[in-house]
Amino acid sequence: MRCVIARFPFDLVKSEVQAAMKGIKPEPTTGECVIIGRRTYPVKQVGEVITRQDRRDFTAGEVTRALTRLGFTCRATPAPATGAALRHVPLSEGVSAEGDAVFEDGALFEADGAFEGGAVFEVGPRAF
Repeated sequence: MRCVIARFPFDLVKSEVQAAMKGIKPEPTTGECVIIGRRTYPVKQVGEVITRQDRRDFTAGEVTRALTRLGFTCRATPAPATGAALRHVPLSEGVSAEGDAVFEDGALFEADGAFEGGAVFEVGPRAF
Protein backbone atom coordinates (compact mmCIF):
# COMPACT_ATOMS: atom_id res chain seq x y z
CA MET A 1 0.00 0.00 0.00
CA ARG A 2 1.34 3.41 -0.94
CA CYS A 3 1.74 5.75 2.05
CA VAL A 4 3.34 9.16 2.42
CA ILE A 5 5.45 9.65 5.53
CA ALA A 6 7.53 12.80 6.00
CA ARG A 7 6.72 13.88 2.42
CA PHE A 8 8.24 10.68 0.99
CA PRO A 9 6.16 7.95 -0.66
CA PHE A 10 6.54 4.38 0.62
CA ASP A 11 5.06 1.14 -0.70
CA LEU A 12 4.37 -0.76 2.51
CA VAL A 13 3.12 -4.32 2.88
CA LYS A 14 1.93 -5.70 6.21
CA SER A 15 4.11 -8.82 6.00
CA GLU A 16 7.19 -6.71 5.22
CA VAL A 17 6.55 -4.48 8.24
CA GLN A 18 6.20 -7.58 10.43
CA ALA A 19 9.44 -9.01 9.01
CA ALA A 20 11.28 -5.70 9.55
CA MET A 21 10.21 -5.57 13.21
CA LYS A 22 10.99 -9.23 13.91
CA GLY A 23 13.84 -9.49 16.40
CA ILE A 24 13.67 -5.82 17.39
CA LYS A 25 13.09 -5.22 21.10
CA PRO A 26 10.24 -2.77 21.78
CA GLU A 27 11.18 0.45 23.51
CA PRO A 28 9.03 1.66 26.41
CA THR A 29 5.86 3.26 25.05
CA THR A 30 5.10 6.83 26.02
CA GLY A 31 2.68 7.89 23.31
CA GLU A 32 0.97 6.21 20.39
CA CYS A 33 1.74 2.51 20.05
CA VAL A 34 1.11 -0.30 17.56
CA ILE A 35 0.68 -4.02 18.13
CA ILE A 36 2.81 -6.12 15.79
CA GLY A 37 2.56 -9.82 16.51
CA ARG A 38 2.40 -10.11 20.28
CA ARG A 39 4.54 -7.04 20.96
CA THR A 40 3.60 -3.41 21.46
CA TYR A 41 5.94 -0.91 19.83
CA PRO A 42 5.97 2.89 19.89
CA VAL A 43 4.85 4.06 16.43
CA LYS A 44 7.91 6.30 16.17
CA GLN A 45 10.20 3.27 16.60
CA VAL A 46 8.33 1.37 13.88
CA GLY A 47 8.38 4.43 11.62
CA GLU A 48 12.13 4.77 12.03
CA VAL A 49 12.68 1.10 11.09
CA ILE A 50 10.35 0.97 8.08
CA THR A 51 11.32 4.37 6.60
CA ARG A 52 15.01 4.41 7.62
CA GLN A 53 14.52 8.07 8.56
CA ASP A 54 15.21 9.84 11.81
CA ARG A 55 12.10 9.82 13.99
CA ARG A 56 12.21 13.60 14.23
CA ASP A 57 11.43 13.77 10.48
CA PHE A 58 7.88 12.40 10.75
CA THR A 59 4.94 12.56 13.12
CA ALA A 60 3.39 9.73 15.08
CA GLY A 61 0.13 10.53 13.30
CA GLU A 62 1.61 9.85 9.87
CA VAL A 63 2.90 6.44 10.92
CA THR A 64 -0.29 5.62 12.83
CA ARG A 65 -2.42 6.33 9.76
CA ALA A 66 -0.18 4.20 7.55
CA LEU A 67 -0.09 1.27 9.97
CA THR A 68 -3.84 1.42 10.56
CA ARG A 69 -4.43 1.29 6.80
CA LEU A 70 -2.21 -1.81 6.66
CA GLY A 71 -4.42 -3.49 9.29
CA PHE A 72 -2.36 -3.07 12.45
CA THR A 73 -3.98 -2.12 15.75
CA CYS A 74 -2.81 1.31 16.90
CA ARG A 75 -3.77 2.97 20.17
CA ALA A 76 -2.67 5.45 22.77
CA THR A 77 -0.47 4.12 25.54
CA PRO A 78 -2.64 3.06 28.49
CA ALA A 79 -1.96 4.65 31.86
CA PRO A 80 0.22 2.46 34.08
CA ALA A 81 -1.85 0.30 36.42
CA THR A 82 0.49 0.92 39.35
CA GLY A 83 0.52 4.71 38.98
CA ALA A 84 -0.56 6.90 41.84
CA ALA A 85 -3.96 8.57 41.72
CA LEU A 86 -5.41 11.45 43.69
CA ARG A 87 -8.42 10.89 45.89
CA HIS A 88 -10.32 13.64 47.69
CA VAL A 89 -10.39 13.20 51.48
CA PRO A 90 -12.50 15.47 53.70
CA LEU A 91 -10.35 17.54 56.05
CA SER A 92 -11.89 15.98 59.16
CA GLU A 93 -10.89 12.47 58.02
CA GLY A 94 -7.46 13.22 56.58
CA VAL A 95 -5.68 15.20 59.31
CA SER A 96 -4.07 13.90 62.46
CA ALA A 97 -4.12 15.72 65.78
CA GLU A 98 -0.74 17.24 64.92
CA GLY A 99 -2.13 18.81 61.71
CA ASP A 100 -0.40 16.41 59.32
CA ALA A 101 -2.29 14.83 56.45
CA VAL A 102 -2.50 11.09 57.08
CA PHE A 103 -2.53 8.73 54.10
CA GLU A 104 -4.00 5.23 53.95
CA ASP A 105 -0.59 3.59 54.08
CA GLY A 106 0.23 5.47 57.28
CA ALA A 107 2.61 7.95 55.63
CA LEU A 108 2.45 11.55 56.82
CA PHE A 109 2.46 14.70 54.76
CA GLU A 110 3.83 17.73 56.61
CA ALA A 111 1.21 20.48 56.56
CA ASP A 112 2.34 24.09 56.54
CA GLY A 113 -0.93 25.56 57.75
CA ALA A 114 -4.38 25.71 56.18
CA PHE A 115 -5.56 23.53 53.34
CA GLU A 116 -7.36 25.19 50.42
CA GLY A 117 -11.05 24.34 50.32
CA GLY A 118 -10.87 22.51 53.64
CA ALA A 119 -9.64 19.23 52.13
CA VAL A 120 -6.49 17.30 51.40
CA PHE A 121 -5.69 15.00 48.53
CA GLU A 122 -4.52 11.48 49.14
CA VAL A 123 -2.11 9.67 46.89
CA GLY A 124 -2.96 6.02 46.42
CA PRO A 125 -2.60 3.14 43.99
CA ARG A 126 -6.16 3.43 42.68
CA ALA A 127 -7.50 5.56 39.84
CA PHE A 128 -10.96 7.04 40.27
